[in-house]
Amino acid sequence: MAKFDYNVPAELFPSRSRKVKMAQSMKYRRFDKAADAIQFAIEKMPEPLLLGAYIEVNEERLGHQDIRQLYESADYPLKRPALN
Repeated sequence: MAKFDYNVPAELFPSRSRKVKMAQSMKYRRFDKAADAIQFAIEKMPEPLLLGAYIEVNEERLGHQDIRQLYESADYPLKRPALN
């Protein structure tokens, strides 16, 4: 993936899975920074909702694999939780 700007605004669109009860509470969200949208998607969303989710940045859609790749990148600017 080309150099990604984690500081641009982003929109998060969760999966519309009807199998997950939390789907009703997980709705479209706007974030001032893409890094925050990525963090929310990886750390707060249930895995079934993440699988169909995408983030839109500068009119480009990034699917769940892109989201995970950006989160795991050495360039990711936010602190990740410590692994136990």
